[in-house]
Amino acid sequence: MKLKPIGALILLAVLGACGHTSQKLAALEPTAETACSLDGMVLKDHAGPKAQIHYTEGQPDFFCDLTELFGVVLAPEHKRAVAAIFVQDMGKTEWEHPQANWIDAKTAVYVVGSRKHGSMGQTFGSFSSVQDADAFVKKEGGKVVRFEQIGIDMVKIGSAAHDDMMSH
Repeated sequence: MKLKPIGALILLAVLGACGHTSQKLAALEPTAETACSLDGMVLKDHAGPKAQIHYTEGQPDFFCDLTELFGVVLAPEHKRAVAAIFVQDMGKTEWEHPQANWIDAKTAVYVVGSRKHGSMGQTFGSFSSVQDADAFVKKEGGKVVRFEQIGIDMVKIGSAAHDDMMSH
């Protein structure tokens, strides 16, 4: 019987500590100098949705293209503990110069296989609503998928299209 109050105090201490460390993360708006963590390209210089990964430790990584984001997230060697992933809602921002409108990448819907290009060539579109994604598909082609449906086989980084775009 004497252990129950001590156990309750330990539980309260653990729960209290959890409350302090589980703060809600918010996306950061890239500056004019924010560069892609993989290739150093300046995010604001390129069309298409951007992404950012916030880790449980260390600084966030930014990506100038969603194919790069998924190339990192789906890589078997990616071992850093992820606290949050954000992508831009292309139903609420302009494709050529996307700004703000960050959404949780895991709840977003994606369009794969459209005619739209990002910094790395053909890329994914990210949307907060299926209706916006469907409207995009009608205009630009492609297929709507969820985060967990995207596989490494859908990610094409370092293609000839990317090399051509880099030379311009």
